[in-house]
Amino acid sequence: MGHLGDLSWERVIVAAIVMAAALAIAVLLRLLTGRLFRRAGDTRWTWDDLAARLIRDLAMPLAVLLGLWAAAKVLELPRGTLDVAARVLTAVTILVVSLAMARLIAASVTSIALARQGVAANVTIFANITRVIVLGIGVLVMLQSIGVSITPMLGALGVGGLAVALALQDTLANLFAGVHVLASKTIEPGDYIKLSSGQEGYVVDINWRNTSIRTLSDNIEVIPNQRFSDTILTNYHRPAQDMSVMVYAKVPYEVDLDEVEKLLTRVGHDVMKDVQGGVEDANVLVRFDDFNDASVGFHVILRSSEFGDQFAIKHEFLKRLHRTLREEGVAPPYWQHRVIVDERSRANGVPHRDELAL
Repeated sequence: MGHLGDLSWERVIVAAIVMAAALAIAVLLRLLTGRLFRRAGDTRWTWDDLAARLIRDLAMPLAVLLGLWAAAKVLELPRGTLDVAARVLTAVTILVVSLAMARLIAASVTSIALARQGVAANVTIFANITRVIVLGIGVLVMLQSIGVSITPMLGALGVGGLAVALALQDTLANLFAGVHVLASKTIEPGDYIKLSSGQEGYVVDINWRNTSIRTLSDNIEVIPNQRFSDTILTNYHRPAQDMSVMVYAKVPYEVDLDEVEKLLTRVGHDVMKDVQGGVEDANVLVRFDDFNDASVGFHVILRSSEFGDQFAIKHEFLKRLHRTLREEGVAPPYWQHRVIVDERSRANGVPHRDELAL
């Protein structure tokens, strides 16, 4: 207290002026970096946005911390007090830099994932892992800077980590399952998948615990990552995103099947060319595959560029096929049943088996 009482008003006033100048510079840097960040957001390049965000995150707090250190030097604090202030300011600086770097690296990982997998990708598991690692290293460096030995802490963390791992088996299983799914490229955000348990939809996000999928009805289903290791999964975007679309229909026995095949092929090519999502240069295949009571059944195999496009393709194909068949005079395959009555059996009062079927 005796040393603190030796402070002169001149040094206090100068320290206050230095601190006020540091705050003014911090506010000015905040405004300038905010404008720089908005300017970077107008460009298509992602990395300038990340650099501008890093500068914005560091400029104001570092200016304030530098002002505090300069004010402490101006006050000519006692050696012990100045050492404590230096350690505290160093620790806070390391923490600020760690937070900014964690945000930068996590954003970089997300940007790389978006570049690899398209605009629909949203993988938070890698971003979260890198953020935790960077923050953990920053906290250890901060503790070391203030004189706390981290060697015993690392040993305690090893023992404590084993206990936590035993207590959080399900959580860790989901974490490693999510990493395995992404590393093996079994599924990626944007893929349309279907599980043997019935869940299906577009993969929206894979985080450290679960995977979110968006169903065709625009609902979100959340599935634990561990489920993917013990279930049968169909990925409609593998090995290629385009897929076959099979449309079933029937025609009467009386028609010429060769002519019907040409008509179906022509309608299929028109649909592939006109409907969004159709693969224009794909072959249209017609396969007659069964005889029904009053018709011949067939499948028309079309091609869609993505799973969700198949519904519009089927819809438009059936409409055009129905209109074309009517224009060609092909009657629809109404259900028919021919009944032959045996007059002698009828006279004896015994019904014929065809009459029983009716």
